[in-house]
Parts: sequence; C-alpha cells; structure tokens
Amino acid sequence: MSDMTGQHVPNVEFINRHDHEWQRFSSEQLFKGKKVVLFALPGAFTPTCSSLHLPRYEDLYHTIKHTGIDEIYCLSVNDGFVMDAWRKHEKIHHVKLLADGNAEFTKAMVMLVDKSAIGFGKRSRRYSMVINDGVIEKMFIEPDKDGDPFEVSDAETMLKFLSPESKIPSDITVFSRPNCPFCKNAKTLLESKGLTYQEIKIGGDDFAQSTLRAVVGHSSVPQIFIDGKHIGGEEELQNYLKKDE
Repeated sequence: MSDMTGQHVPNVEFINRHDHEWQRFSSEQLFKGKKVVLFALPGAFTPTCSSLHLPRYEDLYHTIKHTGIDEIYCLSVNDGFVMDAWRKHEKIHHVKLLADGNAEFTKAMVMLVDKSAIGFGKRSRRYSMVINDGVIEKMFIEPDKDGDPFEVSDAETMLKFLSPESKIPSDITVFSRPNCPFCKNAKTLLESKGLTYQEIKIGGDDFAQSTLRAVVGHSSVPQIFIDGKHIGGEEELQNYLKKDE
C-alpha cells in the first residue's frame, strides 16, 4: 500500500468492453488536461461494491461533477466482459467503468492485494483519488485491516473534500418516456443544479403506465418525486427549485 499523492498516475493501456465493441484507452487519454475522480474496488458483483460503493458514486455523479470534476471512473481488476456486464446489471449510466484485467495500473499504484484465501486471486485495494492533469492530487485509502473496510473511499467523503459546503442532495426520482422533450428539459434542469436523480422509464421493463396512473392519478410525464414527495411535471419542478433557492 502506498500513498502516491503528488505523483503521476501510471502510464498503462486499459482494454474495455462496451456492449459488443472493444475500447482501448491510455492513461494519457483518460487523465491529461482533465480533473477526474477515480475510485477502485476489489471486484464487480461483490456485495459492498455493488450495494454501496459504485451505486453511490452513480447517485452523486452530477453533484460531484458540479464541483469542477470532468469525469468519474470506477476501476477493478476484472476483465472487460465482466465490467460491462456489471455496468448493465447495475444500470450505471454516468460513472465510467475501467477494466484493469492484467492489474497493470493497480500494481503500479502499489495497491494490489492477495485475496487468494477467498478465491479472488490478486485484486485491488479499495481506495479513491482525485487526479488533476495526470497528477494525483489526493488519495483516500482504506485502512489495512481484516475484512473489507469501507470508511474513507466513499462518494460522500469525496464530495466533502471537493466542496466542503456542498450538501448531500435529496433523493429524486423522475418518471419519463423516451423522446419526451419535457422529460429531457426536466432532467437537464436537475443536472444544471448538480442534482442527481433516478430515472424510471414508463412503458418498458421498469414501470407500467397503468402503475404511474394509479400512483399520481394520471400518466403524463415527466413526474418528479423529491424525498418521497410528489412535485409534478417540468413546470412544477421549476417552481419548486426556484422556491428552494
């Protein structure tokens, strides 16, 4: 384990799989001229990684980006097929997943740990960092102790470091339909305020139109809920955010 704050990130090539295509990215392509957050975790589809680490960064994606971050990456010592399957399974739309299948980046970061006792082989230690133009600006490394500590590499800790005055955003759900201009406007408005939301699409596998009608009394979209309270459509959202300001 090594804190590499102030040093350049390792120069490696990442080989990703996105849907049915291979993607290759160098460290320079990903980090040069950008300010990014990267968090690393032991493995796709594992409990803490799937229930807390990755989804919370997805939840706070727009809020973290609103602090001046260009992109957020999630790295694991898994192959591209596994990482892409995990992305789809968890319905990740914003955080970019990086497959470090050969552990080249993790080795160079001195973050490779032996988890052979549980059949994992060599994996990444759990940590997060801010990278500014290829240079590591800050690292949060989980303590070296038994189990799978998850104390400092979480999304909330990162947000507080980047913007101490920021508050954790409300839970926002947007019911929408594809190609709906009013839905697009509502989502753009939320993103402009640095607010993260969960989108539920009507008419597909997520939610039935009849269910929405049963909940709110009609099936027009968008329909926005904030902290469990029904706000309404695009116009009602605009009024709500103005009042909140």
